Amino acid sequence: MAAVFLVTLYEYSPLFYIAVVFTCFIVTTGLVLGWFGWDVPVILRNSEETQFSTRAFKKQMRQVKNPFGLEITNSSAASLATGVTLTTDCLEDSRLTCYWGCSVQKLYEALQKHVYCFRISTPQALEEALYSDYLHREQYFIKKHSKEEIYCQLPSGTGVEDFGPVPRSRYPLVALLTLADEDDREIYDIISMVSVIHIPDKTYKLPCRILYQYLILAQGQFYDLKQLFMSANNSATPSSDQSPADRSVEQSLLEKAGLAGAEVDPVEESSKDCVVCQNGGVNWVLLPCRHACLCDSCVCYFKQCPMCRQFVQESFALCGQKEADKDILETS
Repeated sequence: MAAVFLVTLYEYSPLFYIAVVFTCFIVTTGLVLGWFGWDVPVILRNSEETQFSTRAFKKQMRQVKNPFGLEITNSSAASLATGVTLTTDCLEDSRLTCYWGCSVQKLYEALQKHVYCFRISTPQALEEALYSDYLHREQYFIKKHSKEEIYCQLPSGTGVEDFGPVPRSRYPLVALLTLADEDDREIYDIISMVSVIHIPDKTYKLPCRILYQYLILAQGQFYDLKQLFMSANNSATPSSDQSPADRSVEQSLLEKAGLAGAEVDPVEESSKDCVVCQNGGVNWVLLPCRHACLCDSCVCYFKQCPMCRQFVQESFALCGQKEADKDILETS
């Protein structure tokens, strides 16, 4: 039927037939360009073009100054019975508040309240959000730029020897660092830092360590502070003198406690060169694996992390191009 119509149309007016065919061609071309854009369809590209066509989304890093610093001194000697020694390094006068036996549920409810209700900028605000659901509280005044060693211990009168099997309803120790001066809270974006610390007890004798650290922002957000992983230098040696058998037992306990992913072999030195070209400096962090291993030139060629082969969903630069150029000029 359509063929008969076209033949009749051509016999009636050849010019009109040519105009209809040309119009159909223009409409079809417009639809194809509207679908694919001005780019070439993927099916027509060669393998080299399609290999690097899809790149990971690059996030814009926002640099903020963290006024708080907290470390564990001599973690191997810490326990629930003997206590723990914490070393602070703060840029301003601060207060360290330690909550022994803090409720896990109440702590995360308090973090959510910081987002929706009120800001956790003082120890009193956190205690109200926790509904005082903890066993013991200690508070210390920290002077700025003074690396003080603070000894914390759960009083023997509480009668607590361990916090039971996993999953636990209470964290052994939660340390809160807040700014002592109200004027300083207007200078910094980060107004407090919450550290969840594991303390060895009779049930789990894993070494004392910081499990989680949360940075509390004045705008109502909180972020989980995580470490970055860099390639180990061949000349580096582990700082721990544990035997392979002890490390195996410790790893099995971590897996049982659900903390296997939080343990990383400590390394004294890290390579600052790109793991691919061995020429450029490491500047890009790949997410979600958090490996910092690529330079500015090599990052655009990888959709999988060259260290762990995990697919890269996002990435961000440790410093901008202007800062990198400035560093080059200073070194030269």
